[in-house]
Order: sequence, then C-alpha cells, then structure tokens
Amino acid sequence: MIVMKFGGTSVGVPGNFDRASRLVAARTALDPVVVVSALAGVTNLLADFCRDARARPEVAGRMIERHESFAIETAVPVAAIRALLDAWVAEAGAWADRPEPITGADRDRVLSFGERLSAALFAAGLTALGAEARAVHAGEAGLVTDDRFGAAHPLPESFARVKDSLLRRPPIPVVTGFIGATLDGRVTTLGRGGSDYSAALIGAALEAEEIQIWTDTSGLLSADPRLVPEARAVPALSFAEASELAYFGAHVLHPKTLLPAMERDIPVRVLNTARPDDPGSLITPVSGPSDSPWHVKSIACKKRITAVTIVSTRMLLAHGFLARVFEVFGRHHVVVDLVTTSEVSISVTVDDTSRLEAAIAELEGIGRVEVREGLAVVAVVGEGAPQKIGLAGHLFTLLGGVGIAVEMISQGASRVNLSFVVRDEDADRAVRLLHRGLGLDVEVSVEKASRAMR
Repeated sequence: MIVMKFGGTSVGVPGNFDRASRLVAARTALDPVVVVSALAGVTNLLADFCRDARARPEVAGRMIERHESFAIETAVPVAAIRALLDAWVAEAGAWADRPEPITGADRDRVLSFGERLSAALFAAGLTALGAEARAVHAGEAGLVTDDRFGAAHPLPESFARVKDSLLRRPPIPVVTGFIGATLDGRVTTLGRGGSDYSAALIGAALEAEEIQIWTDTSGLLSADPRLVPEARAVPALSFAEASELAYFGAHVLHPKTLLPAMERDIPVRVLNTARPDDPGSLITPVSGPSDSPWHVKSIACKKRITAVTIVSTRMLLAHGFLARVFEVFGRHHVVVDLVTTSEVSISVTVDDTSRLEAAIAELEGIGRVEVREGLAVVAVVGEGAPQKIGLAGHLFTLLGGVGIAVEMISQGASRVNLSFVVRDEDADRAVRLLHRGLGLDVEVSVEKASRAMR
C-alpha cells in the first residue's frame, strides 16, 4: 500500500489534475490512498474571507465560480461538488452581515472547504477514469486532534482510528489534507502546509510501504531554484538531512512531515506531477551518497530572522543561567533556532517574533538585551559535512572573499548541519556562492542518480 499526496498546484491546474488522476489510476495494484490539498490559491482566498468582512460577498462568489469552472475544465460533473457548494453558500451566508474577523473553530471550519471541495473533485476524476474512489473528510476518517485551532496536534488514538476507517478498500480513499477534527467533531486545521503532515500521519497509521509527495519540483533540491537556477534534485537523503532542509527554508516539505515516517521507518519519495518520469528524491533512514567533496547535499536559507543576545556578567561561572533564559522563551512560546554562548552572553535566533516583545521584557531582568533584525540563517546540510576537516574554513574563506560578514555560527551540535547568520541582504549571494564553491553545481550522471535511488 502507498500513500500519494498531491499539492495545490498538482490538483489545482487542469493539466496537472488530469495527470495526477491518471498516475493514481495506473497504480491501483499498489493499493493507493490519496491525500489532497485545496486547489492552488483557494486557502489564501478563504483566509481573506475570514479576515476581511467587506470582501466576503466577493470571495464567496469567487469560491463557487472557481470550483464550478474547474469541474467543467477537467470534465468532472459539477453535481459531484454540488452538495459541498450548497454547504459553502450556507456557511458564507451566515457570515454575510457580521463585521468581525472569523477566528478559532469558526475559521478552521471555513478553511476546510478548500480541501473538502478538492477531495470531491479528485474522487470524481478518478471515478471517471474507471477507478472507483470516494472523498473522505480526514476528521471523519479518524484523524482526531486537540482543540488548538489553526495549529492542531493529532491525538495518539488517531492511528488506530485511521487504520480502522481506511483499511477497507476499494474504493480508493481521497482524503482531505490539512484538516482533522476534535473528539467532539469540530473541524480543526494542522497549520499551513499541513497536508504533507496529514499524508505522513495516514501513511504511518496504515503502515504504508512508501509515502509519495507529488509536487511541482522534481524532489528536494540542492538550493532554491529561484536563487540558483542550476540547482538540481538530490537523489537520496536521510530523514535527518531532509528534516534540516525542511526546517531551514526548503519549501518542498512541511517541517513536521517526516516525523511520523521516521517513527515507522517508512520511505518518503518526493516527485514532480508535471514530470512524473523524473526520479525525484528518496528519503530513508540512511543517507545516500553526496557528489560534493565536502559531503554537502544542499544549501538552505531562512530569511527575516531576529537575533537576541543576553549579556550579563552574572553568567560567568554561574549555574542555572541558561535555564532561566530558556524558561522565559518557553513560557512565552518563543521558538529558538540557533544558539551560541560565550562566558558572559548567549545569542539565539528567532523566526516568529509575534511573542518576542513580552519575552524580552522579562529577559531584561536577567541581563542586557540586544536585538538585531534583518538577518538570515544559511544552513549547509549533509550527513557528516560539519565534521569534514576544512569545511568551515573553506566556506568562511569564500564568504570573506566577497565581503559577506558572518554574524553568528552554530557548529558541532548536529552531524548534518552547519548553520550561520548573515545580513538578510547578503543571504541570496551567500547561497549562490556556496552552491558553486562547495561543488553542488556539478552535474550528476543519470547512472549515478539511478544507482542512488535503488
């Protein structure tokens, strides 16, 4: 059994929708379970509906027009989504005269319409090809979560419930990504990009042979192709390498996607819907070979980072100082990325600064606090790369040669990632320079790529 997840561009463009449907229909012997995102752009449209009361009549109409016209373009009977469109009309009408933003459980219920409509369209498309299929609401299929609306976490009992619900096939289940339900039946969402996570949870519950993420790139790449046009797919990665890339800016996978697969040792394959013959990237517990002499697989970058430094002479030879600092961050739910320390200071980087101000107010009682904005984290990822003798000296020589200042370095805590901080305006140049300077521009032979995928 395999799980095949298709993203918004895979199901939201008529040509890709047809291709994705045929990919599934051709794999019925592999007993597929399908997970789909909303059509491309629809979740943003629904978020606008929740945020801006004045735009609601227009957005409500655009939702209906988008899905009806898409059904016609893909030769799917509009009747297949009529009941859901009627439910959407009722939902939108209930908010027509209410001026307040839509939040919490109500917002999650509104956002769920994107995936629900997409699943109904895709199931109808499969049925038209002769592959019996049915649309399945993930929450109703057993994906139960807590009630942290907007960022819900699955409950442990989800695995058994999903297995009981989806184990009986055919028809092929086409499951909504991104959404679940509380134990009392209220719709929840897993956060943006959560459809990948849904696919991994379902794959783990069903003990799938493989989880396939079908997207608009041919795997995890050696760099962001918008920055490095010559970036290429990495044929084979370990879970640790792929997790680091997802966390530090590679947008192909949601950062949480790999956790359920890692726990069950289920391979994850990233493939391109528009180019299904490309080998893509295979992610397994063991790292594949690297073409870089430095053992580097990819360069990732996360921009708009803030660095916070706490300086205090009381830190010198004092126990408990770090615990006090991180207790403050933890209590205010501030997620820390990188950490460096000296005898009298500690520096951390923060991605989400929405709760940082309150944390800083407390930290000022511990020591002097310095905040620097407009920074970026660049991550050099590859199993064993940080331990490669000379790597750090080589890359910092490359950066220094073009005048890029390094603000902060994190090395030694991970066997797969050497990270450093530069100014935001230098980040793109740093990624391009290191991609070339670390040997990632070298073409991979088809034979070598094929061998790595076996």
